[in-house]
Amino acid sequence: MKKELIKVIKKAGKILKKGYYLDKEVSLKAKKDLVTKYDVAVEEYLKKKFSKKFKEFNIIAEESDNSSIEFNNSIIIDPIDGTTNFVNKVPHTAISVGVYKDKKPYLAVVYNPILDELYEAKIGCGAYLNGKKLEVSQEDNFQKALIATGFPYSSGTDSDDLNDVIKKIKDILPLCQDIRRLGSASIDLCMVAKGVFEGYYEMNLKAWDVSAGILILTEAGGKVTNIEGDEYKLFEDKYIVATNSKIHEEFIKNLNL
Repeated sequence: MKKELIKVIKKAGKILKKGYYLDKEVSLKAKKDLVTKYDVAVEEYLKKKFSKKFKEFNIIAEESDNSSIEFNNSIIIDPIDGTTNFVNKVPHTAISVGVYKDKKPYLAVVYNPILDELYEAKIGCGAYLNGKKLEVSQEDNFQKALIATGFPYSSGTDSDDLNDVIKKIKDILPLCQDIRRLGSASIDLCMVAKGVFEGYYEMNLKAWDVSAGILILTEAGGKVTNIEGDEYKLFEDKYIVATNSKIHEEFIKNLNL
């Protein structure tokens, strides 16, 4: 299944790459939440191909009405994770596809056609970037840890979320090496898997933002929880915390100061 999955995603990547270099008409789903015709085109292409090839799975996708679809044996699609980057020609943007069996991660692909980076994982088989095995950083000193985060769309309308974002940056920044903000949750998780970042946290993410990255990171030796340190649950938890596993407990403590 993985080979077929990757073949389809790579073809969809041509749609993303073509649109990346063109001027784009942009619509707003919310105050800061952008969508383009390329988001829709990539999603429709993936849904059409996946529904034919993988009939035993239903499809949950960002730009679709998922209200009648039960999460169980599911393919979860983010057609363009990092749409703001895509619109502004920042190269951190990707197609993210997570395959779940009985609500558990089974296969994952995150493909950035702009940088030609394809991250993949299968449960129990490790994680890879363009065929090279991934391993998380071995850094266990939080003061030396490079941390990534993101800002929720709700920061433009919800003062509680905005204040929480600011508080956590104020708490974390003095305690770590530094903080980065790339603008794509799937890529952030892959960067932890790659050993570039030691940790990553963000609030208000959707299942399609992280469904693939979670498996890629855990297969590279990392750890993913909610902000209480418990199992992260798609569609439920407000915060995701992802690390190389070495700094996880201290990271959780520092996020809850």
